[in-house]
Amino acid sequence: MSNVFIAFQKNEETRAIVDAIVADNPQAIVNQQPAMVKIDAPGRLVIRKSSIEQEIGREFDLQEMHVHLITLSGNIDETDDELSLTWNQ
Repeated sequence: MSNVFIAFQKNEETRAIVDAIVADNPQAIVNQQPAMVKIDAPGRLVIRKSSIEQEIGREFDLQEMHVHLITLSGNIDETDDELSLTWNQ
């Protein structure tokens, strides 16, 4: 099974996003670098609006992530409430 991943600029605003993603994806592996944080997961990674809102304590539009996004790998399925990255088998 191939890994999917998403990478963000490393800053204070992305800390809550990363924490929420890791909480929802226990199989995820976080790779911290000086200017970037990359999250890898085997086969599937789910990003939930509700989890991010819980971490940051305010309403959150998933489109806000794109400001901090560096790159990603996988097929994207996005709704107003969830973004998932997968590799179709």
